[in-house]
Amino acid sequence: MTQESSQAASPGPHRVVVIVDENSNPFELGCATEIFGLRRPELGRDLYDFGLCSPAPRTVMRDGFFTLTGVAELDAADSADTLIVPNRPDTDVPRRPAVLDAVRRAHARGARLVGFCSGAFTLAEAGVLDGRRATAHWRWADSFRARFPAVRLESDVLFVDDGDILTAAGSAAALDLGLHVVRRDHGVEVANAVSRRLVFAGHRDGGQKQFVERPLPDLPDESLTPVLTWAQERLDAPLTVAGLATRAGVSAATLHRRFQAQLGTTPLAWLTGQRLALACRLIESGEPRFEVVARSSGLGTAANLRALLRRETGLTPSAYRRRFGPGPGVA
Repeated sequence: MTQESSQAASPGPHRVVVIVDENSNPFELGCATEIFGLRRPELGRDLYDFGLCSPAPRTVMRDGFFTLTGVAELDAADSADTLIVPNRPDTDVPRRPAVLDAVRRAHARGARLVGFCSGAFTLAEAGVLDGRRATAHWRWADSFRARFPAVRLESDVLFVDDGDILTAAGSAAALDLGLHVVRRDHGVEVANAVSRRLVFAGHRDGGQKQFVERPLPDLPDESLTPVLTWAQERLDAPLTVAGLATRAGVSAATLHRRFQAQLGTTPLAWLTGQRLALACRLIESGEPRFEVVARSSGLGTAANLRALLRRETGLTPSAYRRRFGPGPGVA
């Protein structure tokens, strides 16, 4: 199912439902509630219709931290446009058959499925991941591959968007994937507004590493902040990795090592991502000429803009403008 068809399937507000089952992780439940469930008065509208459901009247959360009651029964999952499946730290415990059946029904009718952290085990146990790309927390990579060899596990990324099935790695990556979903559904500006409310980085690409070797620099003068700020202010200029290295006063190899250590990505990938995000903002703000968008964001040509936007969002520039732009324009 394409992104456009999945979004067009529901005529009303997009409904996100989370299945909460025994021993589920509270953090990921909180991430889903924060991103999809809260009202957005700062945006003047609510982004989603959100709900929780459970196969039991009382659900004991992870390690008995608390007991969840008062949520809908499991059949509420049948109304979901996006279904977030349960995750639990004891990944070797089989999921309830009723939960797996709910996941299979959702997949069969074309709902979008999301698994946070060990949620990939739920999806794989339901049989909907065979032959598909997915990720899970790095600590479970070996056991996942042993149990589900038909799944194409990518164990060193933050999240995987495989169209109608999306999976995130460790707990904090649930925020990254959630914001990615908001960006897919509502555009860059809305996703940035949600990230500001979260006080969280607005865009970490799913291909970044789960484990960053050195999240904080050992020395203050190794911080990438100055060169990142400098580059973001001139994305329309012909920036290169060599130019960034010169600005930072280091060799290209050293800059590459610092990007990998501090951001978990390469300088070129970061630069391309920043330029694409700027291009999306320009389209959303009403710039009708894709050649101008490409030039102003440093992507060069409309053809390059089209290729990169299609790869990142699944949409052509025209389709992106129809969905997220302020109104019809002239290409």
